[in-house]
Amino acid sequence: MCWLMALILLYFSDPHNHHFTLCPLENMGLDWCPGCGLGRSIALLMQGEIGASFAMHWLGIPTFFIIIHRIYRLSKLTYNHWTTPYYHEQP
Repeated sequence: MCWLMALILLYFSDPHNHHFTLCPLENMGLDWCPGCGLGRSIALLMQGEIGASFAMHWLGIPTFFIIIHRIYRLSKLTYNHWTTPYYHEQP
C-alpha cells in the first residue's frame, strides 16, 4: 500500500515546482545528491514527459518499473496468503 500511495502522490504532484525536500544532503546545503530528482523524474514519466523524466534523473524510468514490479509481487504474495487455506501441522 505504501508503494502504491507513493506513486499516486507522485502522479498528482507538480514536478516542475521544487518546493519541499526530505533530502538530508540538500537540507544541509550541498548542491549534489545522487537521489535528488528521482521522485520528480518518476512524476514526469507518469505524466508522459519521458524526455524530461530522463533529463531530471536517468534512473527515474528504471526505478518506476522496479516499483511497479514490487507492487505486483507484494500484491500477489498478499493475495495468495489470504486465499490459501491455513493448515495446522499435526505432531
